[in-house]
Amino acid sequence: MPEIAPLRTPGDVISEVVDDAVRHSLLVRVTHWLNSFVFLALVVSGAAILLAHPRLYWGETGAFGSPAWIELPLPLNLYQTGWGRSLHFLAAWISVLNGSIYVLSGIASRRFSDDSRKYTMSQRWAYLAVVFVLFPLMIATGLAMSPAIAALLPGLVSSLGGHQSSRTIHFLVTDVLLLFVFGHVAMVYLSGFRSRIRGMILGRPGRMETKERL
Repeated sequence: MPEIAPLRTPGDVISEVVDDAVRHSLLVRVTHWLNSFVFLALVVSGAAILLAHPRLYWGETGAFGSPAWIELPLPLNLYQTGWGRSLHFLAAWISVLNGSIYVLSGIASRRFSDDSRKYTMSQRWAYLAVVFVLFPLMIATGLAMSPAIAALLPGLVSSLGGHQSSRTIHFLVTDVLLLFVFGHVAMVYLSGFRSRIRGMILGRPGRMETKERL
């Protein structure tokens, strides 16, 4: 006599293995984690540089004797600038190279078009803004603060409002990127932290998921 499947009520919760359709290629995983570590290095080294002069200005020049747009409540520390600048310079160029590989490969493989179907409209706009607006703006303002680049491309500095304006914009964009990172991590946690991390490390989530069936 065949077995009769038990009736399930709308409140029954069923645990089952779900093979998520999301896949991450090796290139995506490597560039993602490299970008994560590089961004951390940029934030730490940037903070070390900022401590040497925790004041922000608009325009071309700024000094301790001139009025600041914002005076940050940070301790003055001149002893961290050396290693901070060296690490920041190295990490910045790694970030540019890594980001270029990620973007060009995404365009060539049409991955961006495929991935866009998996996210909400607000998520799409947020990621597009980070990749195609905020990161390029970070690069432009970072280059504008370099004396050598400023001498070679004076129009870049003037288009951003001057050296100090470039520094202030650089700081503000960093804050926005930090907010994005916090939001990104929160979304990963809420959508299944272990499976998402596994997917970004191994490429296949393959998680045990609890679902409610009606």
